[in-house]
Amino acid sequence: MIENLIEYSLKNRVLIIVLALIVACGGIWAVSTISLDAIPDLSDVQGIVFTEFQGQSPQVVDDQVTYPLTTSMLSVPYAKTVRGYSFFGFSMVYIIFEDGTDIYWARSRVLEYLNYVASKLPPGVTPQIGPDATGVGWVYQYVLEVEPEYAGKYDLSDLRSIQDWYLKFELMTVRGVSEIAAIGGFVKQYQVTVDPNALEAFGISINQIVSAIKNSNNDVGGKLIEQAETEFMVRGLGYIEGIDDISSIAIGVDEHGTPILLRQVAEVQIGPEIRRGLADWNGEGETVGAIVVMRSGENALRVINDIKTKLEELKQGLPPGVKVTASYDRSELIERAVKNLQRKLIEEMLVVGLICIIFLLHFRSSLVSFL
Repeated sequence: MIENLIEYSLKNRVLIIVLALIVACGGIWAVSTISLDAIPDLSDVQGIVFTEFQGQSPQVVDDQVTYPLTTSMLSVPYAKTVRGYSFFGFSMVYIIFEDGTDIYWARSRVLEYLNYVASKLPPGVTPQIGPDATGVGWVYQYVLEVEPEYAGKYDLSDLRSIQDWYLKFELMTVRGVSEIAAIGGFVKQYQVTVDPNALEAFGISINQIVSAIKNSNNDVGGKLIEQAETEFMVRGLGYIEGIDDISSIAIGVDEHGTPILLRQVAEVQIGPEIRRGLADWNGEGETVGAIVVMRSGENALRVINDIKTKLEELKQGLPPGVKVTASYDRSELIERAVKNLQRKLIEEMLVVGLICIIFLLHFRSSLVSFL
């Protein structure tokens, strides 16, 4: 009987040790893979449909865009709320899903229903689904600064071009990044300023100018020419490369058959796109920057560290005198929150262990609080 009890006790102890090791390994794995963030994400699973309808009043946008989209999204599976908002020139429709719905499954269903409603929208209007991010996805922000000795060499349009054509595409390759939203600066564009008196004199309309510019900015392919047992491909190269190419576009002919060029009725120049906001840095003036938006459910601390590493690599390719400075970095808040949690857990374990020793007068029982 005694031998059986001893054997049973040993088996229990071995089982307890094995279970403790399994729990400990599971805890270590959970701690090493858990997503770290200082802000809890309590937002709903949702998809946002953004649609531009330029030049139209909110009432027209609501009747022709928002209403068809909203009524079509009501039948999306697991959608509990659909809200539509109409503004001047654009519309936004929010589709909120039931808790527990996978965000990527929900986005695929929204895209599926957008295909059905496309035929009900005005010609040229294309709805777009927003990024796969939430309201707390804003994890990092940076600005482009020009060093004092290079002041005046780069303007806001140059900095915006660096951001849009160099930094943005490289940072989008970082795992967990949903969007790189640029702010500030000026977006370069070709601007054609038409002289109405010249249009009236030549009898040309605005639509003719628009069509001529569109038709003159493309490449066309031809057939093959065989010479000396060699095939040559014939192509027509017509992409616009500068202001002179646009100014030389023929938009019609006069009564004598002479081509009328665009520069005879309009002025072509490079200018900034119309904007509705700006970015200021430390009260020193305007600047250009970008917001890094994280995907839903990603590890915020890892994404931020990867962004910093990528920016260090990209600094070598920046023009002389241009540097990237962080304006918002949530990793500092996350690290402080983790350190505070660690300190509090250690304090609580010591207090619980001390109480066990005082009241139970048993040292091994106090070790439970540490395990």
